[in-house]
Amino acid sequence: MGNISISHIGFLTPGNYPDDDPLSGLEQTLQQLQYGEDLGFDSAWVRQRHLEPGISSASAFLAAATQRTSRIELGTAVIPIGYESPYRLAEDLATVDVLARGRLNIGVSAGRPLHADLIAPLVFDGDWTGYDFSHDRVLRFADNLRGTYLGDEETLIKTPFGPQRPRLQPYARGLIDRIWYGGGSQRSAEWAGRNGFNLLTGNVITGEGTDDFFTAQSRLIETFRGAGTQRRVALGRVIVPFDSADAATRRRYRDYADGRHQRTLSPQGERRTLFAPDIVGTSEEILEKLFADPILPQVGELRLELPYEFEHEEYRQIFHDFVTTIAPELGWKARSGIRAAS
Repeated sequence: MGNISISHIGFLTPGNYPDDDPLSGLEQTLQQLQYGEDLGFDSAWVRQRHLEPGISSASAFLAAATQRTSRIELGTAVIPIGYESPYRLAEDLATVDVLARGRLNIGVSAGRPLHADLIAPLVFDGDWTGYDFSHDRVLRFADNLRGTYLGDEETLIKTPFGPQRPRLQPYARGLIDRIWYGGGSQRSAEWAGRNGFNLLTGNVITGEGTDDFFTAQSRLIETFRGAGTQRRVALGRVIVPFDSADAATRRRYRDYADGRHQRTLSPQGERRTLFAPDIVGTSEEILEKLFADPILPQVGELRLELPYEFEHEEYRQIFHDFVTTIAPELGWKARSGIRAAS
């Protein structure tokens, strides 16, 4: 218990909405970010998913969030970079970071993105099957954020403001240090550490040489840090406290976790994907499991990952219970001047 010292807590929200009413869900997600800020969360993260009723453009959504929040860090967890232009994505996210006054965290992943057979012909010109979906796209994206001038010292472009040396605009100072890689394998963890990115790891991981989720995740973090990096590691867990929920809601939360338990018992699929169990119950029950989690003592940042299936008021209840009864027991303290909302 004494070995756990969480200094930074965040949450990852799905941003889902009814297919026939996207505005309601997106607006509620913006309200969740505002509520999380009021409660004292250090960061708020959103998923980027395609062909689903959820956030398909993290940069567009977080641009709106910059105008509804003032302190909480904003993050993408994660943007599959396979469908993105490394240059145009850098322009968009640099703009978001400037609007956020330096609060943006960028989580990305490489590899062939989901639904490529459906989406790739709409994204790329010509035969996309040989397209580069490798880690190199992440490196090109990061290079675009460094603010390096294009051409040599004599290269100028004409603008309405007169001749200027060209580089990506806007230049967001410090954003290059806030890139996170969503790593699930030993190879990706080593690559992320070697290239100086931060590491996002959650409740899904590749089982390499083990059937035990926690062993695999511990090895992943060890590999990342063994690559010579001093960068940050943020851990995600699906945590659903229900201290202030009514009896019917408690039963539904339990049923949700029970319905996903089977997948945690053995590696799934050809890639031997391992899943961590969802942590559902009273704060006392949840803390008992968190104190037994062998990964928590290895990190200082914890991300509360919210399920897809719940309602807006239920997310607010989970936020409140987590901040008021669980996070302080893990060593976390709200920033000075932040008061938990009722």
